[in-house]
Amino acid sequence: MATNQMRREAAKRKLANQQARRAERARRQKRVAVISSAAAVVVVVVAVVLLTTAPWKSDPAQPAAQAAAPPGTVNCQYPSDGAAAKPANAPQADAVSNQGTVPVSLTTSAGPIGLTLNRAEAPCTVNSFTSLASQGYFNDTPCHRLTTSEGLKVLQCGDPSGQGTGGPGYTIADEPPTNLAPAGQSGAVIYPRGTIAMAKTSAPNSGGSQFFLVYADSTLPPDYTVFGTIDEAGLATVDKVAGAGTDDGNGPGDGKPKTPVTIQTATVAA
Repeated sequence: MATNQMRREAAKRKLANQQARRAERARRQKRVAVISSAAAVVVVVVAVVLLTTAPWKSDPAQPAAQAAAPPGTVNCQYPSDGAAAKPANAPQADAVSNQGTVPVSLTTSAGPIGLTLNRAEAPCTVNSFTSLASQGYFNDTPCHRLTTSEGLKVLQCGDPSGQGTGGPGYTIADEPPTNLAPAGQSGAVIYPRGTIAMAKTSAPNSGGSQFFLVYADSTLPPDYTVFGTIDEAGLATVDKVAGAGTDDGNGPGDGKPKTPVTIQTATVAA
């Protein structure tokens, strides 16, 4: 027969297990991700299913009215969003250029990845990315996720914690793409090979520092800000990483890359 002491110990173990499960659910709910596969796009229409579980941010308020920006510029907003995964300052938000392109060079442990960021396509996102790069935010950070499933082939980077939950301490308003080809599914579009886009949760305007490199045409809702392209040398680097596969930590064809990738430096061209 169980003694009072035995019952108390059993109750403690049950409570500890419940707390551990709640902590794990909370950790998973904070993960920033893109949709898991082309097939998931159909599910998204019904339930807005992300790679992980539910969103971890509430919908932010609409931006307050601002004075008109000078010609050739836009005004951006970068609202605070908790602690940064690595110290970073939000960029200047007023009179941000929406003209021209910006070359960025990623030196990685797997090889070079050259990017051309398009201000006209996503000025506030480009402004944030180049600011973070100039601050050294991306230096010595991992690319924590690789997907190889049919319909979603991306390498995801930009979280210094390497857990898929980290950001710069602020968020960026969505700048949805308007020129991507439809994928033949309800609301889905094709993010073509060579695209660089922002990762986010299911909540609007929840992007931060995480981004994904598309190494083969991928089918997604048109919710992910496209802000540039990858050069041929960069695609060769990502192809090599993708060829080695993923550890399937998040499910078949989705997890950490078997070939670890660290962004050693991110350099914005003068």
